[in-house]
Amino acid sequence: MPQIEIAELTKIYSVDRSVITAADNISLKIEKGEFISIVGHSGSGKTTLLSLIGGIIRPTSGRVLYEGTDICSLGDEKLSEYRNEKIGFMFQFASLLPILTAKENVLLPGLFGSQKNMTNERKAMEFLEMVGIGDRANAYPSQLSGGQQRRVAIARALMNEPDVILADEPTGDLDEETEAEIMELFKELNREKKVTFVFITHSLDLAKQAGKQLRMSRGKLAVSEAEPLCAPAL
Repeated sequence: MPQIEIAELTKIYSVDRSVITAADNISLKIEKGEFISIVGHSGSGKTTLLSLIGGIIRPTSGRVLYEGTDICSLGDEKLSEYRNEKIGFMFQFASLLPILTAKENVLLPGLFGSQKNMTNERKAMEFLEMVGIGDRANAYPSQLSGGQQRRVAIARALMNEPDVILADEPTGDLDEETEAEIMELFKELNREKKVTFVFITHSLDLAKQAGKQLRMSRGKLAVSEAEPLCAPAL
């Protein structure tokens, strides 16, 4: 059984009397421990696909199966548990709460999980140190650079030790050296802990580091196993 199976997945939006098909009859199997990149033009449906897999939005039709369970059939409470305990999100923007420190932002997922314990604060510090920002744990987002905020967001996504990481441009605000460090961290988690990664990127160099490369175009999906992507993604 694949870890995630997407079956005939479609998402349609109605905008100003127009119909937009953001995901068009997509089917895909994702095995545990895969490292997958998604590229494509802006508006091609990449973020919509990640949002459907993560249970942030519901499809117009089709199914998203996680270990055999259709998450689209779950009630709000069970769907929230799935998002919090199985999935780690890294959004295109850091989206930190401005009234909380870096450490407090990282602690947020643990506050809502079913496995609350006294080790959460220590874990938060470990993840902040892992992404190279442990010395800024008590700083507020306004006191951090864009790259530092992105590192806090990455630590937050790792807090509940999810089985799957869904990342939308996870290194977008980082310089090349930091980007390489973060990608190496992702690979280490993927390799040693079998965490499944699905990430969106506009960088072909990053996309080629994935074992499976997906390309979105007008809501449709193409898969390329261990092949270079020839055309740039805008």
